[in-house]
Amino acid sequence: MTRTALITGSTRGIGLEVARQLKTIGIEVFITGRDATRVAALRQELGCPGLAMDLSAPEAPLELYDAARLALGKIDVLVNNAGFNRAKTPIVEVTGEELDASYALNVRAPILLARQALKDMALRRSGHIVNVISSIVRTRAENYSVYTTMKQALHGFTGCLTKEGRLVGVKVTGVYPGGVDTTFRANARPDYLRPASVARMIVQCLTSPEDVVVHELLFRPMVENNF
Repeated sequence: MTRTALITGSTRGIGLEVARQLKTIGIEVFITGRDATRVAALRQELGCPGLAMDLSAPEAPLELYDAARLALGKIDVLVNNAGFNRAKTPIVEVTGEELDASYALNVRAPILLARQALKDMALRRSGHIVNVISSIVRTRAENYSVYTTMKQALHGFTGCLTKEGRLVGVKVTGVYPGGVDTTFRANARPDYLRPASVARMIVQCLTSPEDVVVHELLFRPMVENNF
Protein backbone atom coordinates (compact mmCIF):
# COMPACT_ATOMS: atom_id res chain seq x y z
CA MET A 1 0.00 0.00 0.00
CA THR A 2 1.27 3.48 -0.89
CA ARG A 3 2.64 5.49 2.02
CA THR A 4 1.35 9.00 2.63
CA ALA A 5 2.73 12.14 4.25
CA LEU A 6 1.46 15.45 5.59
CA ILE A 7 4.15 18.14 5.38
CA THR A 8 3.72 21.58 6.95
CA GLY A 9 5.56 24.61 5.64
CA SER A 10 5.87 22.80 2.33
CA THR A 11 5.82 25.69 -0.14
CA ARG A 12 9.32 26.97 0.63
CA GLY A 13 12.79 25.81 1.64
CA ILE A 14 13.15 22.50 3.44
CA GLY A 15 9.47 21.59 3.33
CA LEU A 16 9.26 22.16 -0.40
CA GLU A 17 12.21 19.86 -1.04
CA VAL A 18 10.84 17.20 1.31
CA ALA A 19 7.55 17.22 -0.60
CA ARG A 20 9.32 16.91 -3.94
CA GLN A 21 11.64 14.14 -2.81
CA LEU A 22 8.92 12.10 -1.12
CA LYS A 23 6.73 12.38 -4.19
CA THR A 24 9.65 11.24 -6.35
CA ILE A 25 10.02 8.00 -4.38
CA GLY A 26 6.31 7.24 -4.57
CA ILE A 27 4.98 8.62 -1.29
CA GLU A 28 1.72 10.52 -1.71
CA VAL A 29 1.89 13.94 -0.07
CA PHE A 30 -0.47 16.58 1.29
CA ILE A 31 1.09 20.03 1.21
CA THR A 32 0.28 23.21 3.10
CA GLY A 33 1.51 26.75 3.62
CA ARG A 34 0.19 30.23 4.26
CA ASP A 35 0.62 31.49 0.69
CA ALA A 36 -2.37 30.33 -1.37
CA THR A 37 -0.62 31.08 -4.66
CA ARG A 38 2.38 28.95 -3.74
CA VAL A 39 0.15 26.13 -2.51
CA ALA A 40 -1.76 26.13 -5.80
CA ALA A 41 1.45 26.10 -7.83
CA LEU A 42 2.94 23.20 -5.88
CA ARG A 43 -0.28 21.22 -6.06
CA GLN A 44 -0.11 21.56 -9.83
CA GLU A 45 3.60 20.66 -9.95
CA LEU A 46 3.26 17.53 -7.82
CA GLY A 47 -0.29 16.56 -8.69
CA CYS A 48 -1.12 16.33 -5.01
CA PRO A 49 -3.78 17.61 -2.61
CA GLY A 50 -3.07 20.56 -0.35
CA LEU A 51 -4.54 23.43 1.61
CA ALA A 52 -3.52 27.03 2.24
CA MET A 53 -3.71 27.63 5.98
CA ASP A 54 -2.17 29.71 8.76
CA LEU A 55 -1.38 27.22 11.52
CA SER A 56 -1.15 29.98 14.12
CA ALA A 57 -4.88 29.78 14.84
CA PRO A 58 -5.65 27.36 17.71
CA GLU A 59 -8.14 25.33 15.68
CA ALA A 60 -6.05 25.21 12.48
CA PRO A 61 -3.85 22.15 13.21
CA LEU A 62 -6.84 19.89 13.81
CA GLU A 63 -8.61 21.22 10.71
CA LEU A 64 -5.49 20.61 8.65
CA TYR A 65 -4.97 17.08 9.94
CA ASP A 66 -8.58 16.13 9.26
CA ALA A 67 -8.41 17.58 5.74
CA ALA A 68 -5.20 15.70 4.98
CA ARG A 69 -6.52 12.40 6.32
CA LEU A 70 -9.69 12.80 4.27
CA ALA A 71 -7.72 13.53 1.10
CA LEU A 72 -5.08 10.81 1.58
CA GLY A 73 -7.22 8.15 3.27
CA LYS A 74 -4.61 7.79 6.02
CA ILE A 75 -1.47 9.57 7.19
CA ASP A 76 1.65 7.45 7.59
CA VAL A 77 4.11 10.32 8.01
CA LEU A 78 3.82 13.75 9.62
CA VAL A 79 6.61 16.23 8.95
CA ASN A 80 6.26 19.23 11.29
CA ASN A 81 8.37 21.72 9.36
CA ALA A 82 6.49 25.02 9.55
CA GLY A 83 8.16 27.68 11.68
CA PHE A 84 9.52 31.20 11.65
CA ASN A 85 11.86 33.64 13.34
CA ARG A 86 10.40 37.10 12.90
CA ALA A 87 13.51 39.04 13.90
CA LYS A 88 16.81 38.91 15.73
CA THR A 89 15.60 40.76 18.82
CA PRO A 90 17.58 41.70 21.93
CA ILE A 91 15.88 40.43 25.08
CA VAL A 92 15.13 43.97 26.28
CA GLU A 93 13.07 44.57 23.11
CA VAL A 94 11.02 41.36 23.15
CA THR A 95 7.25 41.99 23.20
CA GLY A 96 4.36 39.86 24.36
CA GLU A 97 2.96 39.86 20.85
CA GLU A 98 6.21 38.47 19.48
CA LEU A 99 6.22 35.70 22.08
CA ASP A 100 2.62 34.76 21.36
CA ALA A 101 3.12 34.66 17.58
CA SER A 102 6.25 32.56 17.85
CA TYR A 103 4.67 30.15 20.34
CA ALA A 104 1.58 29.67 18.19
CA LEU A 105 3.45 28.48 15.11
CA ASN A 106 6.71 27.07 16.47
CA VAL A 107 5.32 25.19 19.48
CA ARG A 108 1.54 24.88 19.71
CA ALA A 109 0.89 23.93 16.09
CA PRO A 110 3.41 21.05 15.90
CA ILE A 111 2.34 19.75 19.30
CA LEU A 112 -1.33 19.65 18.29
CA LEU A 113 -0.53 18.03 14.94
CA ALA A 114 1.67 15.44 16.64
CA ARG A 115 -1.12 14.73 19.12
CA GLN A 116 -3.55 13.99 16.31
CA ALA A 117 -1.02 11.93 14.41
CA LEU A 118 -0.09 9.86 17.46
CA LYS A 119 -3.72 9.06 18.24
CA ASP A 120 -4.34 8.10 14.62
CA MET A 121 -1.13 6.13 14.06
CA ALA A 122 -1.43 4.28 17.37
CA LEU A 123 -4.54 2.52 16.07
CA ARG A 124 -2.38 0.94 13.31
CA ARG A 125 0.74 0.66 15.49
CA SER A 126 2.76 2.25 12.72
CA GLY A 127 3.73 5.68 11.49
CA HIS A 128 6.49 8.26 11.68
CA ILE A 129 6.44 11.79 13.12
CA VAL A 130 9.30 14.13 12.22
CA ASN A 131 9.78 17.44 14.02
CA VAL A 132 12.15 19.82 12.26
CA ILE A 133 13.78 21.74 15.11
CA SER A 134 17.19 23.48 14.84
CA SER A 135 20.79 23.00 15.94
CA ILE A 136 20.33 26.28 17.83
CA VAL A 137 19.13 24.18 20.78
CA ARG A 138 22.74 22.95 21.08
CA THR A 139 24.32 26.40 21.28
CA ARG A 140 23.80 29.98 22.50
CA ALA A 141 23.34 33.16 20.49
CA GLU A 142 22.55 36.76 21.33
CA ASN A 143 19.32 38.19 19.87
CA TYR A 144 17.84 34.71 19.37
CA SER A 145 16.13 34.35 22.74
CA VAL A 146 12.57 33.95 21.44
CA TYR A 147 13.41 31.53 18.62
CA THR A 148 15.76 29.51 20.82
CA THR A 149 13.16 29.27 23.59
CA MET A 150 10.50 27.98 21.21
CA LYS A 151 12.83 25.45 19.61
CA GLN A 152 13.95 24.30 23.06
CA ALA A 153 10.29 23.74 23.90
CA LEU A 154 9.76 21.68 20.76
CA HIS A 155 12.96 19.76 21.53
CA GLY A 156 11.67 18.88 25.00
CA PHE A 157 8.30 17.86 23.63
CA THR A 158 9.92 15.68 20.98
CA GLY A 159 11.82 13.76 23.63
CA CYS A 160 8.58 12.95 25.44
CA LEU A 161 6.84 12.13 22.16
CA THR A 162 9.62 9.67 21.35
CA LYS A 163 8.89 7.76 24.56
CA GLU A 164 5.12 7.71 24.07
CA GLY A 165 5.42 6.85 20.38
CA ARG A 166 7.57 3.81 21.16
CA LEU A 167 4.76 2.35 23.29
CA VAL A 168 2.38 2.30 20.33
CA GLY A 169 4.77 1.44 17.49
CA VAL A 170 5.18 4.99 16.16
CA LYS A 171 8.63 6.27 15.18
CA VAL A 172 9.62 9.81 16.18
CA THR A 173 12.57 11.78 14.82
CA GLY A 174 13.85 15.18 15.88
CA VAL A 175 15.81 16.90 13.09
CA TYR A 176 18.41 19.52 14.04
CA PRO A 177 19.88 21.17 10.94
CA GLY A 178 22.46 23.92 11.18
CA GLY A 179 22.37 26.98 8.94
CA VAL A 180 20.31 26.50 5.79
CA ASP A 181 20.35 28.77 2.74
CA THR A 182 16.64 29.57 2.44
CA THR A 183 14.39 32.63 2.24
CA PHE A 184 14.05 32.16 6.01
CA ARG A 185 17.16 34.37 6.03
CA ALA A 186 17.30 37.96 4.83
CA ASN A 187 20.56 37.40 2.96
CA ALA A 188 21.66 34.50 0.80
CA ARG A 189 24.17 32.11 2.39
CA PRO A 190 25.44 29.78 -0.37
CA ASP A 191 28.00 28.37 2.09
CA TYR A 192 25.17 27.00 4.24
CA LEU A 193 23.23 23.79 3.75
CA ARG A 194 21.07 23.51 0.65
CA PRO A 195 17.38 22.82 1.37
CA ALA A 196 17.56 19.79 -0.91
CA SER A 197 20.41 18.38 1.19
CA VAL A 198 18.44 18.79 4.42
CA ALA A 199 15.43 17.16 2.78
CA ARG A 200 17.58 14.25 1.67
CA MET A 201 18.65 13.64 5.28
CA ILE A 202 15.02 13.67 6.40
CA VAL A 203 14.00 11.29 3.64
CA GLN A 204 16.79 8.92 4.68
CA CYS A 205 15.25 8.75 8.16
CA LEU A 206 11.81 8.13 6.70
CA THR A 207 13.08 5.32 4.48
CA SER A 208 15.30 3.63 7.06
CA PRO A 209 14.85 -0.13 7.68
CA GLU A 210 11.74 -1.13 9.59
CA ASP A 211 13.78 -2.11 12.63
CA VAL A 212 15.56 1.26 12.79
CA VAL A 213 14.40 4.56 14.26
CA VAL A 214 16.55 7.69 14.22
CA HIS A 215 15.63 9.60 17.36
CA GLU A 216 17.83 12.66 16.76
CA LEU A 217 19.46 13.81 13.54
CA LEU A 218 21.95 16.66 14.05
CA PHE A 219 24.01 18.05 11.16
CA ARG A 220 25.61 21.33 10.08
CA PRO A 221 27.34 22.97 7.12
CA MET A 222 31.12 22.61 7.27
CA VAL A 223 31.54 26.38 7.75
CA GLU A 224 29.79 26.39 11.13
CA ASN A 225 31.83 26.10 14.31
CA ASN A 226 29.19 26.96 16.92
CA PHE A 227 29.26 23.61 18.70
